[in-house]
Amino acid sequence: MKHFFKHIVTGILRIEAQMVLARHKPKIVAVVGSVGKTSTKDAVYTALSREFFVRRSEKSFNSEVGVPLTVLGLSNAWNNPFAWLSNILQGAWLAIGGGSYPEWLVLELGVDRPGDMQSMARWIHPNVVVLTRFASVPVHVEFFPTPEALIEEKCQIIKSIKKGGLLVLNTDDDRVLAQRDRWQGETVTYGFAEDADVHVVDFAITYEEKNNYPKGVVFQMKAKDQHNILVTLAGTLGKSVGSAVAAGTAVALHAGSSGDMIAEAFEKFVPPPGRLRILPGIKDTLIVDDSYNSSPVAAEHALETLSEIEWGGRKIAVLGDMLELGKFTSEAHRKIGRLAGTLVDIVATVGVRAREIAQGALDAGMKDGNVYQFDSAREAGEFLQNEIKEGDLILVKGSQGVRAERVVEELMANPERKEELLVRQASEWERR
Repeated sequence: MKHFFKHIVTGILRIEAQMVLARHKPKIVAVVGSVGKTSTKDAVYTALSREFFVRRSEKSFNSEVGVPLTVLGLSNAWNNPFAWLSNILQGAWLAIGGGSYPEWLVLELGVDRPGDMQSMARWIHPNVVVLTRFASVPVHVEFFPTPEALIEEKCQIIKSIKKGGLLVLNTDDDRVLAQRDRWQGETVTYGFAEDADVHVVDFAITYEEKNNYPKGVVFQMKAKDQHNILVTLAGTLGKSVGSAVAAGTAVALHAGSSGDMIAEAFEKFVPPPGRLRILPGIKDTLIVDDSYNSSPVAAEHALETLSEIEWGGRKIAVLGDMLELGKFTSEAHRKIGRLAGTLVDIVATVGVRAREIAQGALDAGMKDGNVYQFDSAREAGEFLQNEIKEGDLILVKGSQGVRAERVVEELMANPERKEELLVRQASEWERR
């Protein structure tokens, strides 16, 4: 019954969303990939919003339900049937012409199962498609015969780009660049490679003068016919944020913005919670909160980011299950464990699958006394409260189902600000 109700509601919302798009004709940016979609979506929104009326997907609204909700400007009603009825009525009002509407929509499009992107491509016809990054073992691959089949599904959206549209490709991923031949129109590249149309240079971590703790990143972007664009971001780490900003810059330049306007826009850019965000921890520790989600390529990036930080104390990695990897689950976890075992001082795992991470760390030569295993995030957080010491640097990462943000909640210096700083703080999540 619940599945039937969801199917009916989703169908109605999709029809209303199609009517809204036909009536208001906004320009659409579709952000697609296996890694970095949400950060890139937010960066594109930031780059455009300095000069245009823009709407973006809330949080990670990227599914058959989330995309129509974004188009209609509505919230997730979760399990409240009356709230869903209200959504339908509001969608109907907008479909027949009620209210103003954005000039641009920035949509994050995700795939769970075969046919998902094909279904969205039938009614989402973007002006711009941004491909972020794929992975050799991507999330959701368990529902596909091969990783290549999942990439093929995601790239179906390229076929629906409007005439005169733009394809934006990440030069740092050969799998992304390989999609260039799918589109005969304009293509722009971005990334750290020097031959990218918008490329990042002089990327560096910035540090506090008082205690030499990392405080953010600084870098420049080079783009054709533009002065170098200087970007300084506080409270976040990782080259992935540089890629996201470069993608946003590429889209904004295509839309007609100048480098100066884009630089001004990014002065206020705040990457979303749970994506390599820097948070003060108890006992004068520092947390790198990457708890939003996890996959092999994202976990590898997080660990490499941790290793790049100049740090005098211990480095601790709290790593949870990576879900939806199917037959690749065991080896993918063990590989991450082997990497962690060479880069950090202590590994703590959360979840049944993550026990393979612990084994990988031991295989890499980490001492048994420096590897801890827990069944739940809350249990791990409570244990680490007593285990951590002043001057520790703690990375926290895990798939959504692990609820790794609960580890961060136990260790953060300002838990009263959790609703502002952490992912999944809505009341619906708290009940799960």
